[in-house]
Amino acid sequence: MSISFCDRLREAVSTAGCPICVGLDPDPKLLPEHFGPSPEGCLRFLTEIIAATCDLVPAYKPNSAFFEAYGSAGWSMLEKLRDLIGPQALLILDAKRGDVEHTNAAYANAVFQHLKADAITVHPYLGGGALNPFMQDPAKGMFVLCVTSNPGAVSIQNLMLESHPLYIEVARQAKHWSAYDNVGLVVGTTKPDALKSVLKVAPELPYLLPGSGAQGGTLKVTKDLKEAGSPYLLNFARSILYASDGKDFAEAAREEVLRLRKELANSAD
Repeated sequence: MSISFCDRLREAVSTAGCPICVGLDPDPKLLPEHFGPSPEGCLRFLTEIIAATCDLVPAYKPNSAFFEAYGSAGWSMLEKLRDLIGPQALLILDAKRGDVEHTNAAYANAVFQHLKADAITVHPYLGGGALNPFMQDPAKGMFVLCVTSNPGAVSIQNLMLESHPLYIEVARQAKHWSAYDNVGLVVGTTKPDALKSVLKVAPELPYLLPGSGAQGGTLKVTKDLKEAGSPYLLNFARSILYASDGKDFAEAAREEVLRLRKELANSAD
């Protein structure tokens, strides 16, 4: 039997020596000027970012929307990411998919077989049965949106059921779905109290945590995650990608990752 995604995540983080995930959100308006807005310029930018950081991090998370905005050229870029990143780091496609089961089967084939991604983000609104295609291979992961980092999400995610908010029910359901140890949760670091509540329900699941960079989330959540023994990735996108808008952008990205590694190491003391 193949190694589970959860174990693969633990191994990748251990090998890299940190839980930093680099979000690949290539916004043409924010790329250094000398690349221009073209798909070719974007690919060169990403190639240099990955080359500058790949020995320091365990994962990359391309947001599919930024690639889809380039049309067919954007899909072509996604196809190239697996080779650019190499086998040592996980590739998590942030696509937030979620449809009926036979449609999700096509999504799973595109993401896991064609793009050769290691995991995908999904939403739980259609239930666990609909998400089955994403869970069939124990080595491939599925991160379920649970507590997202945007402020407006509370109007739905915090709706009260009989005794607990909706996001807690999502965590409970995800725990039940993870028969192959390959289902995780997306929880924003901008909502540390919610994370504490979720960890009480599902400490064994892996966590993908956006919001710690430009969105201002707190790194203090790592204390709760470590106490729970949960495997996790902290996602940083803009703060790394756009650490400089000059020709030193790749060097600046590497320096930002090194700074974050040091900050995380110090927070563990």
